[in-house]
Amino acid sequence: MRLASTHATVQRIWTVHLRPQTGGPALTCPRCAHSPVLQAVSARSAALTHLARHARADALPGHLRTCQCRALGCHWHPRHRGCAGPVLLALTCDRGGRTWRLADACAACAAAMSRTAVVPPTLLSTGRTQPAAGMPRTARSTPSFGPAEQQRVREMLTYLATALPRFSSPAGRLLALQCALRADHQGQIRLPHGFLRGMRLHGRTELWLELEHAGWLHRPSRSHSPVQAQLLDAAVLHQAPGRTARIRAAQWALRPAPLALPPALPSALQLTALALATHSTSGAGGGELDVLTRQCGQPPQQLEDLLDQLVRARLVTAWHHHHNSGEVRWGLPADSAPNRATPQR
Repeated sequence: MRLASTHATVQRIWTVHLRPQTGGPALTCPRCAHSPVLQAVSARSAALTHLARHARADALPGHLRTCQCRALGCHWHPRHRGCAGPVLLALTCDRGGRTWRLADACAACAAAMSRTAVVPPTLLSTGRTQPAAGMPRTARSTPSFGPAEQQRVREMLTYLATALPRFSSPAGRLLALQCALRADHQGQIRLPHGFLRGMRLHGRTELWLELEHAGWLHRPSRSHSPVQAQLLDAAVLHQAPGRTARIRAAQWALRPAPLALPPALPSALQLTALALATHSTSGAGGGELDVLTRQCGQPPQQLEDLLDQLVRARLVTAWHHHHNSGEVRWGLPADSAPNRATPQR
C-alpha cells in the first residue's frame, strides 16, 4: 500500500460547503465555479451527490491512490499508531452538517476520524453487470446466502451512518436500509404492506416523515398501495452489482444468519443485532466499538446496554470490550444458524 506521494496529480480530496442564505442553502465547491441554491430538504443529498460525482470523475487505479490524511500530516484526527490497511474513501461530516469532505485515507486513519464513514466502492461504481444474453433462467438459479450479502449490508449500514442525520431512529435506519437495497435503478421504491407488517413497520408514518425531513427520500403520495417513494440520495443509485444482488442482501438483513432475530424484537435491538451479524461468523464475532456505534446510531454507553439486552435475550452468549484495542468481541449460541461469511473489521 502506498501511503503518500510527492505527485500532486494523485490528490483525491473533495470538499463541499452548505452556506445558509435567503432562498435556501448554497452549495459551494472549491473545484467548481457554480454554486447552486438548494432546497433545505435536499441539501444533504445534493452535497453527497456532488462529492460522488467528483470521485467518479477523478477515479484512479488502486496502486496510485494514497492516504491523503498522511500526506497532509494526519491533522484530521487524534494521533494513533500510524497508517495501516488499504486506502479507502472516507466521508466526513463537520460543523453540524455544513461541511462535507470525501477523501482517500488508509483504514487506520479513517477509523480514527470522528463523524466519518467509509464509502463502499459499490456506491461509486458507474457500471452495471448485465446477465449474459440468452442465458436460461435455470442457469442463474439463486445460491444460498453467504459473505456477499453480509458484506453488502455491512457497507450500507456504514454509509447510512453518515448519510442520515445522527438523530435518526433505529426503526428509521432499518427502513432506510431496506429502501436503499430494494430501490430500482431510478431510485424508486415499492414496499408492499405485507412486507412492512412483517418488519413491524406498517402504519409507522412517522418513519417516512423522518426520512423525508432528512431530505433522503420523498413520498409523492400517501395513498398508494404498495407504499411508494423516491430516493433523493443519488449516491445509492449507482450501486454495483445490480438490483437482484441488492435484494438478496435486503432479504439477508431480515434474517441475518448467524443471528436469528425474533420479529417482535424492539427496533434498537434489531438494528444492534443486525450490525453484530454483519461482523460475525457462526460462533463469534468482533468489531471496532466506534464502527458499531456509528452503524447503530447509538453512543457507546447505550450500545453497551443494548449488548446486555441481547445477552438476556439469549441472542448473544457474552460480550467484552477490549479497551486497549477499542474492539468489542462477542460469542453466539451454539445453535445459531450457520453462515459461511468471514467477519471483516
